[in-house]
Amino acid sequence: MRRVIISASLLVLLSASIGFGQNWTETKIGSWTKVINKGGQTLGYSPGSGVKLLTVDGLAFKDLNKNGKLDPYEDWRLPIATRAKDLASKLSVEQIAGLMLYSKHQPIPAAAGGPFAGTYGGKVFAQSGANVADLSDQQREFLTKDNLRHVLVTSVQSPEAAAQWNNNAQALVESLGLGIPINSSSDPRHGTRADAEYNAGAGGSISMWPGSLGLAATFNPDLVKRFGQIAATEYRALGIATALSPQVDLATDPRWNRVSGTFGEDPQLATDMARAYIDGFQTSVGAKEIKGGWGYNSVNAMVKHWPGGGSGEGGRDAHYGYGKYAVYPGKNFESHFRPFTEGAFKLSGKTGTASAVMPYYTISFNQDKKYGENVGNSYNKYIIGDLLRGKYHYDGVVCTDWLITADETAVDVFLTGKSWGVEKLSVPERHYKVLLAGADQFGGNNDAEPVIEAYKMGVKEKGEAAMRARFEQSAVRLLKNIFQVGLFENPYLEPETSRSVVGKPEFMEAGYQTQLQSVVLLKNKAKALPLVKGKTVYVPKRFTPAGRNFLGMETPEKLEYPVNLAIVKKYFTVTDNPDEADYALVFIQSPNSGGGYNSADAKSGGTGYVPVSLQYGDYTAQGTRDPSIGGGDPLEKFTNRTYNGKTAKTINGTDLGMVNDTYAKMKGKPVIVSLQVSNPTVVGEFEKQSNAILAHFGVLDQALLDILTGASEPSALLPMQFPADMKTVEVQSEDVPRDMKPYTDSEGNIYDFGYGLNWKGVIQDARTNKYRKAALSMK
Repeated sequence: MRRVIISASLLVLLSASIGFGQNWTETKIGSWTKVINKGGQTLGYSPGSGVKLLTVDGLAFKDLNKNGKLDPYEDWRLPIATRAKDLASKLSVEQIAGLMLYSKHQPIPAAAGGPFAGTYGGKVFAQSGANVADLSDQQREFLTKDNLRHVLVTSVQSPEAAAQWNNNAQALVESLGLGIPINSSSDPRHGTRADAEYNAGAGGSISMWPGSLGLAATFNPDLVKRFGQIAATEYRALGIATALSPQVDLATDPRWNRVSGTFGEDPQLATDMARAYIDGFQTSVGAKEIKGGWGYNSVNAMVKHWPGGGSGEGGRDAHYGYGKYAVYPGKNFESHFRPFTEGAFKLSGKTGTASAVMPYYTISFNQDKKYGENVGNSYNKYIIGDLLRGKYHYDGVVCTDWLITADETAVDVFLTGKSWGVEKLSVPERHYKVLLAGADQFGGNNDAEPVIEAYKMGVKEKGEAAMRARFEQSAVRLLKNIFQVGLFENPYLEPETSRSVVGKPEFMEAGYQTQLQSVVLLKNKAKALPLVKGKTVYVPKRFTPAGRNFLGMETPEKLEYPVNLAIVKKYFTVTDNPDEADYALVFIQSPNSGGGYNSADAKSGGTGYVPVSLQYGDYTAQGTRDPSIGGGDPLEKFTNRTYNGKTAKTINGTDLGMVNDTYAKMKGKPVIVSLQVSNPTVVGEFEKQSNAILAHFGVLDQALLDILTGASEPSALLPMQFPADMKTVEVQSEDVPRDMKPYTDSEGNIYDFGYGLNWKGVIQDARTNKYRKAALSMK
């Protein structure tokens, strides 16, 4: 018998070749199939999409373009940059144009009317017989006809419905073209519903956390990072792979109506919070990591709004034509970059930098030092091309804010075009100018046609090769963000898993504990707090007059308890008779005088411009800026937007009356005020009528009651100054942080940045040492 000798190396090759037969298994999960590669990536595909599996080297790969061979972009073993460049080179101009679109807001199911309406087979959802997870007619159209792949998801009926909608949408696009998956996104969705009762065992639709100002008030970046990790886990369970957050604008003008979405006015605090937030959202670890910190638990963070939108003249906001100008009387433009350049672009985690940036609507007035243009930031080549791309070397996705390429129809309407400074250009010309400035994507645009027209303009001006290269440059950036979170491998979800992950008890508990750490105790005269449980309390009803919300939609008048009485009754006996009460609990909100524009004044022949007030009583501006720094709109016949001599009336001025009335009725017994803060507030109008004041930024009623009764000790600090009066608000510079005279209360405490009380008194700890000293060093 002949003896055969096989070397060890040959044995390895033989065993490998045998293993190459099939080192993967597949399992049907509802409407899709899961494929597990031994030692490789897990895949998901829909058998109905026409996609087949390729076996190469014993491993499974998805044949997304259905050509029967493994293309580089389909090979999950290759670097993401290599895959993105390969796929970009294969895309048609029309397909790249679709990648550049970012959908309008998409509720699931679609609304029956209003700006976010949709139909199912031509009928509204309730009459259509459609399932809650079905795609609307409009969604099918923009996914197929316009090649759109970035979808902004708003409300969802349940985690399971969101997961199933995701699976239906992913199966549709997987069947089209080169099989590019959808990258769904969301605005922040972890806020609290104040009257909900916290019960960790009950779970919930999603975990509830304080708003951004509340996170900032903890002065604890580690807590914010933990929030990001939990929020990212819940986002991915809902099919969301991009967060349109964080909002890191410095809130240097206290009147701005988006202060509550920021981390406050201090550059160092906002920088640290931005870094922690994005690290939490973007970083995957362990089995969830694919490479470089990116993976299946990662959510792309779209940091906003470059170069900072918190310095609108007079505190007005650029969602409206009346607020289009950001001004810099303090010559402090570059300080607004810090949360981006030192925070979002210099992460501690392995992902390194925020994967996307959104510029703000504003015209950064007279800040273009190279081309001299006063146009919206997304149109400004100096602000995007020279600064963001050039000086700061940012090569991620830049996506415009929503509706900037549409036509303006009124200066005081929220859902109108916001083509500030380029109103005379055509819609395709606006798209072309955005591309020339260095941006990649168009927010709120479902229509590819103007993007394709912009391409044709570029071909005429620069030639086919140059314009194709420009389109591919944006395509590579956009595709990287889809590749790095694993969507090309498996964009599908298991609805039951989504139900168990979103709002799970440990996430609810973490959110609740952070709420407790976000409440600032401003005043505690004679140690009025904590209150003794079981005593009798008087809670006055709160009147809210009819008005309009941020979207311009009418809101009815209301007279109701401002707190869930069923929860209050678990802590106290409640009475409607102040004479019977041991304490009064008064719940109020920051003064709301509107956005600084009075439509009735404009219609009657005035300019429409009025002050934005931070006090409850009527406020008349005297000796204020005249003429304005910024001004001019095609729909206005003047450029001076001064409001000198004009009066602002606060919508909720009755809040002040409620405090004063309660103080009188209590006849010297303790009055405890809970102030929900959306903006720095002139508290001098009611502070002396209060024995204790809690300031919060959106928490459960139960969290407030736990602090009021001593179950939890207050530990938060003010992330911004509270002004002494409106005079100091008027003389401060819109672009400069911490430049107001803070309020001093009856106890001698100064409501400055970094101030807060605990049961012992004014808090002095490592946080105050770090951030207040840093703030003082910058003055």
